[in-house]
Amino acid sequence: MPEHKLLNAEREHRILELLRHSTVMTVGGLSNELSVSEATIRRDLQSMHERKLLQRVRGGATLHPVARVEPVFHDKATQHQGIKRRIAAKAIDLIEDHDVIYLDGGSTVLMLAERLDEREGLTVVTNSLMAASRLMGSDHRLILVGGEFRPLSRTLVGPLTAAVAGNLHVDKAFMGTIGFTIEDGMTTTDTNEAFTKEQIMKRSNQVILLADSSKLGIPSFARSGDIRAIDILITDRVDPLFRADLEANGIEVLAAGE
Repeated sequence: MPEHKLLNAEREHRILELLRHSTVMTVGGLSNELSVSEATIRRDLQSMHERKLLQRVRGGATLHPVARVEPVFHDKATQHQGIKRRIAAKAIDLIEDHDVIYLDGGSTVLMLAERLDEREGLTVVTNSLMAASRLMGSDHRLILVGGEFRPLSRTLVGPLTAAVAGNLHVDKAFMGTIGFTIEDGMTTTDTNEAFTKEQIMKRSNQVILLADSSKLGIPSFARSGDIRAIDILITDRVDPLFRADLEANGIEVLAAGE
């Protein structure tokens, strides 16, 4: 018996259902799921975009806003808390006693900072005043990179950070991000913050990105790290085709389970 061919309305319904369960879907992924050509999917996505049913992104579509507006730190810290804790729990497994590590700004990285008492003799370099406040009473060695204070993220950023960052070398850098795509890598809302992230990533043996699935496939304003600079992504869930693209670029993907 021949397979039922989806009509336009049925395809659109299925596309929306798939996007509700994934932050972003590629044209290829939708083509495979719906058993239609990529050209058909592109036409469907463009039509749905024009009717404001979804938003086109490079190579696919999403239901999420493309233009990321960065929330204040307190608001970020209250979002996706359970997921961020699981990501932090996965990240602590990558840290060994006496490592030299870097902690970026961001609420997920802050949750990792709160677990560092599970390790001994660390040297912790950070631009995050929130992470520093958590660690100032610990036995770990703490180094701040200096720079201009950015109130929105409570971090030290900009060209002044190069004076310290350029003279250090760390084993593992744990990074946060506002957006992350295959084409643009890590992106953020602030050029000074992007500068500092890139400085640190150049001085790290291993770069580990901590990002929940809401960040994946969505770009932000300023590019802050090429995809080839990232060694490991720790996230809660990822579209299989997006994961395949990451692995093709040499990135190991670790899933933080329930």
